[in-house]
Amino acid sequence: MTAKNLPPSYDNIARHEVFPELNHDERARYNFLANLNKHLAHVSQGNAIAFEQRVQPKFKEEHGRDFKTKEELGAAMAKDQHYQTWSALRRSTMEMRQQAGRSMTYRQAFALKKRVDKLNEGKDSLILDDSVQVPPYLLAVDNHLMPGSYHTELIEGDVANAANYDGGLFVTTAGLLGKYSDGGGEAIAQWLKNNHPEFAPKRILDIGCGIGHNTLPIAKHYPDAEVVAIDTGKPMLRYGHARSVALGYDNVKFMQAEASKLPFEDESFDWIQTTMFLHETGGKSIYNIMKEIHRCLKKGGITMHIEQPQYTDDMSLYEKWIRDWDAYNNSEPYWSKMHDIDPKELMEASGFNGEHYMQIGAQAVNDLDDGTQKADEPEDHGRSPIWNVFGVWKK
Repeated sequence: MTAKNLPPSYDNIARHEVFPELNHDERARYNFLANLNKHLAHVSQGNAIAFEQRVQPKFKEEHGRDFKTKEELGAAMAKDQHYQTWSALRRSTMEMRQQAGRSMTYRQAFALKKRVDKLNEGKDSLILDDSVQVPPYLLAVDNHLMPGSYHTELIEGDVANAANYDGGLFVTTAGLLGKYSDGGGEAIAQWLKNNHPEFAPKRILDIGCGIGHNTLPIAKHYPDAEVVAIDTGKPMLRYGHARSVALGYDNVKFMQAEASKLPFEDESFDWIQTTMFLHETGGKSIYNIMKEIHRCLKKGGITMHIEQPQYTDDMSLYEKWIRDWDAYNNSEPYWSKMHDIDPKELMEASGFNGEHYMQIGAQAVNDLDDGTQKADEPEDHGRSPIWNVFGVWKK
């Protein structure tokens, strides 16, 4: 009998020359956590039932009215036992995932560094700059509960956290982003190719590239373009560049730079992209970043941004609240504010013409879907491989 509706086994993940090595027990832990993550997406559906059948009626009975804010709703839901169980388990899966990856990568930290250094040696396509500072809003949190986040180095030339991220994203998403965890970049590159075949960018900028999961599909689909991938975390850039070299790419440059202070000339890129990056920017930085994007984008060029769905007036308080779970429980404190922003207004405030604004839906391209994944899978709010993509052509 064939098992149905299970995440792909971790053995199916694509490996490369700098990918961390896992022993039997480490793979078993990852497979367990991937399955638990997928199971919890189903358990989450009980939160809606608890809200509709218990929490909302009780609140109306006690207060004589319905909820006015998602915060008020959240305070009431926090007392429900089903939500408490689901939330505790979901938080635990991420903590366990990070600790499993942390122990796995740190036991081989020097070996990983050696392999990365060998691939990066003598390459002018990796540019690190000590003058670039990690923004305070990133220093303030351990994103996704990863100790040290994207930037911390415990040894000289450290890449352990980057390797942890590379190996673990498959687990967090239960394999829904494909064998390279690049389903977002692949989706947007395919969409642009299919819908605008005339578009032939010569220079592309990927902001907040991390290790380049979503950069490389863009470079693959536009091999004649120079792709510049920027981030502030040195470990991510070192590892991402070595990964790119190991996978055979020669048109990608990894560069340390800060998104709100782009070190590029005016109108120097045909396409500027972010993928699940803007929700990690704090304060007013998102406005500064978008103004820099407008400055650096050529006329006739496009900027596109992949995120989980924005909060709109027609979205229920319950949905806004459940989508806010990561903000309060997964070390994503800027999530709520970013998703409350009207993206069209953001772009217009940054200098773009709203008449050329566009918004589309995109689903991850999953090359591991062998037919066992059901089309009617419940949405795992905050981790769904179905995104809201907003952007604008600069005319």
